[in-house]
Amino acid sequence: MRLVLFIIFVSVLLPSFSVTKAAMYSYVDQFGRLHFTNVPADPRYKEDPGFDAIRKTAVQGRYGQFIRTAAERYSLDPELIRAVIKVESGFNPFAVSEKGAMGLMQLMPGTAEEMHVREPFEASDNIMGGSRYLRKMLNLFEGDLRLSLAAYNAGPNKVLKKGRVPKIPETEKYVEKVLREYGKTRAGSLVRQ
Repeated sequence: MRLVLFIIFVSVLLPSFSVTKAAMYSYVDQFGRLHFTNVPADPRYKEDPGFDAIRKTAVQGRYGQFIRTAAERYSLDPELIRAVIKVESGFNPFAVSEKGAMGLMQLMPGTAEEMHVREPFEASDNIMGGSRYLRKMLNLFEGDLRLSLAAYNAGPNKVLKKGRVPKIPETEKYVEKVLREYGKTRAGSLVRQ
């Protein structure tokens, strides 16, 4: 019952928390009631280590239907879309990069326009546009995931010019991070099935 109440509590308060780490504290009083706070004014409060994991699961779950819809529409593995989102924005729908990339899948303004994304900070629109662009890269590079991810990050012209992942440290790290995350999420989804 405590876990159910905790999940309900997290779901209700989740929109008020950013995607960055937020410590939560809890305690059970003498009547068996569970208390939560992010500012522990009472010494009975102890940091709740399970909060971060539940928060991350809830944040990722919030976009599950959008991811499944985009995956089906563009013939992509939903776990690949999740991996790209995790690496691109850490599931922050309001993320903006130093270069101006926006939203969950970090679409540059030109890419957002090309992919018909009207609201780049709206999760469903961003995921649909980012997935459409990822599919475009996969088609362009004949299904080569490494080259497609490099093109997603650095732009297709740089990858086409080199014929391989360009020697750009940011792009090389990006490709490895997405592939590593994709491997983890695929393994997790196989365990859940």
